Amino acid sequence: MHPLARIDHRHVWHPFTQMRDWLRQEPIVLVSGRGATVRDVQGRQYLDANSSIWTNLHGHRHPVLDAAVRRQLGRVAHTSFLGLTNAPATELAAALVQAARPPRSAGALRLNKVFFSDDGSTAVEVALKLAYEHARRSGQSRKPRFLGLRGAYHGDTLGATSVGHIDLFHATYRGLLFPTDSVMAPYCYRCPYNRARPEAADARSYRRCGWECVDQVARRFDRQKQRGSNYAGFIYEPRIQGAAGLVPQPEGWLGRVAEIARSHGTQLIADEVLTGFGRTGVGTARSAARAPFFAGQIEGVTPDYLCLAKGLTGGYLPLAATLTHDAVFGSFLGEYGEFKTFFHGHSYTGNQLGAAVANASLQLLRGADSFAARRQLEQLLTEELRSLWSLPWVGDVRQVGLVVGVELVQDRATRAPFPLTVQAGIRVCAAMARRGVLTRPIGNVVALLPPYCTTPAQLRRMVHTLHEAIAETAALTP
Repeated sequence: MHPLARIDHRHVWHPFTQMRDWLRQEPIVLVSGRGATVRDVQGRQYLDANSSIWTNLHGHRHPVLDAAVRRQLGRVAHTSFLGLTNAPATELAAALVQAARPPRSAGALRLNKVFFSDDGSTAVEVALKLAYEHARRSGQSRKPRFLGLRGAYHGDTLGATSVGHIDLFHATYRGLLFPTDSVMAPYCYRCPYNRARPEAADARSYRRCGWECVDQVARRFDRQKQRGSNYAGFIYEPRIQGAAGLVPQPEGWLGRVAEIARSHGTQLIADEVLTGFGRTGVGTARSAARAPFFAGQIEGVTPDYLCLAKGLTGGYLPLAATLTHDAVFGSFLGEYGEFKTFFHGHSYTGNQLGAAVANASLQLLRGADSFAARRQLEQLLTEELRSLWSLPWVGDVRQVGLVVGVELVQDRATRAPFPLTVQAGIRVCAAMARRGVLTRPIGNVVALLPPYCTTPAQLRRMVHTLHEAIAETAALTP
């Protein structure tokens, strides 16, 4: 075993990892990367098929991003944002406001205020605190309460955990959390209202239903109103839920439920930590100038709060942002002695290194080359994924832009899932790693989220390796 692996086993506690299993095998110790590939201490090369947990947009060691970090290091790495400001963060705030501009329509909200933090959890935490206090101060809700989707994950801080609804992650901490409500998410493949028989296609494409999932949302809002207080906020991931199992929403769902929430005076909180910065596709755009940055823009829904992290810096450094509008900002304006200040902050708020590389990443996303590459990868990915339907273990293949979830099942005809103890997803991903492709499962769902720099040959290899790994694992399973 490599000396670094021994040190890891001796001292390191990894997130979302059963450490007893971890200690039974030698870990992959990564030491370098370039483009869509990474290399370990043994010299073995791998394709990074989940963009280093959904963060690395443009690939590793991108020359433009590397140069942005070096330039900023030549000036200063970090100074406080409390009572001070700096150039990179100020420029980034303006760029994010521009990127988040809504479609041209009368009365559309304009997200023009940016609060920086550290990661996806803190971006959500900021939104929850702002929404809570704005609802209280504006009189929108006497007893502010939040509504989320079942299967939702929004981070691991206590506020973000409170609005998450995955018992496996959250039930243990229920005694620490504030109460929130949940409502069914549109999981077409496993929806109890979907009357369609399983087909070899994305379940959204052949579903037979009457939008009962939307009716459930409407009834939940009506019940809350009957209790005498509307919800302060409705939090969601637009277009696709990540940790729920990469569960995509049928087209039109978000617009319908957003209209219901608005009719009840409820603020919309969009968690675009995963979905932001082009990850869910180019939409109908034909040029980089019109390409959407955010999933909500594709659906035509502008939230009151837009939570960003992960790909914000192109996967280089931790940085997050929460965008909101003038009405919320105004709730916190007053004379000093009124103490209406937003008393929340982070030591590394507005960090110059993170902001500098984020500015460079946004410039790359605006480029014609990046737009063309993403559009080509989306189309090629759709074509390559068709090969997976020949495998009996494949129950659903769902793609939203450059996000793919492949759900493994015991029986396609009945949609019978594997017990989590079988570790079907974990075993398939281990078989992929042995073949030089790295990704991470979500239960029985194998994720593919390639970096935008992935070549057609590399993309084909990712999907082909997944095909081989599923077939091998199935053959070894009684």
